[in-house]
Amino acid sequence: MIDVERVRADTPGVAHVAHLNNAGAALPPRQVHDAVVDHLQREAEIGGYEAAHEQRDRWEHTYDALARLLDAERDEIAVIENATRAWDMAFYSFHFQPGDRILTGRAEYASNWIALRQVADRTGATIEVVPDDEHGQIDVAALEDALDDDVKLVSVVHVPTQSGLVNPVAEVGRVTRAAGVPLLLDACQSAGQLPLDVNEIGCDILSGTGRKFLRGPRGTGFLWVRRALIEQLEPPLLDMHAAEWLPDGRYTIRGDARRFENWETYYAGKIGLGVAADYALELGVGEIRERIDELATQLRTALGELDGVTLLDRGAILAATVTFEVAGHAPAEVRDELAERRVNVSVMDAASAQLDYGPRGIAESVRASVHYYNDNNDLDRLVEGVKEIIR
Repeated sequence: MIDVERVRADTPGVAHVAHLNNAGAALPPRQVHDAVVDHLQREAEIGGYEAAHEQRDRWEHTYDALARLLDAERDEIAVIENATRAWDMAFYSFHFQPGDRILTGRAEYASNWIALRQVADRTGATIEVVPDDEHGQIDVAALEDALDDDVKLVSVVHVPTQSGLVNPVAEVGRVTRAAGVPLLLDACQSAGQLPLDVNEIGCDILSGTGRKFLRGPRGTGFLWVRRALIEQLEPPLLDMHAAEWLPDGRYTIRGDARRFENWETYYAGKIGLGVAADYALELGVGEIRERIDELATQLRTALGELDGVTLLDRGAILAATVTFEVAGHAPAEVRDELAERRVNVSVMDAASAQLDYGPRGIAESVRASVHYYNDNNDLDRLVEGVKEIIR
């Protein structure tokens, strides 16, 4: 069980706000804050290059921590400035041509879709959207039927930005493995709130962020690429960190996942990301998942009992994010009214989720997202705030 008093004591922000915008950026524990600030202070004292050299063991440890988080090998891990760029560095490494098919689902994220569309337009490949099943999650049977020799990649979002859905990614991985098609998994919203074992999932590439449920610094992300695939993918951008300039003028790309990184990096953030991963591992991601599920279920129940509130989440399994509408009140109005009560939520609009919100006729929603350090008082403040708005 999560020791809620302990983790709240580790989280200074809970004294100031009921933070229910963890799907945007979570409150960091003091251990992460201190690690980042300490390294920045050291840079100020002795210089940036010198601090990075002195603290090498600390930022190298981040690769080990992330590997443990994913049940992976450290040479399969790259640390990149955000989840979108991590996803991009892998996706743009594939070489598509006319007739190639890329499959995705209705949970696809806006930035991913834009990249898919750009590459399809450039290369003549096609993007096909696999339908949802009766629960609102990706239809695995339909995906399996769609797989053939022309499918070169399957892109799936584990937990979307716009709802609490948890896609059945292990089932997706089962059928993509059987078909020999690479699976690119966006774990931006699931890393830190759901157990992630890349071998059990069966994905080939996974991207994630630090700032959300891992409670790491902003400006940090990571990429995992299965060992057997790394040397088949040439990143779209190379520098002297990703490759070596040879005396004869040629270059050779490094053999590990750091080929997807670049030389200049946010060392303080990289150290903080490792501390955040250690913190999650110490608590236990399974225990984190149980606590989040308890809080999210409690919040959905309380909101669902209010006249004028419509819950929007679909899925056989749900996660931390709770999306809803309040009749007669725009989501931005709800967000701003709650902010005056020191309750943080956010607004999701169809521009981030066209394949999901568009067909359902949803223009925008209020997004509340719990984390294990939230308590009953945080949830009560949100619910009471919504009640006052309805009045």
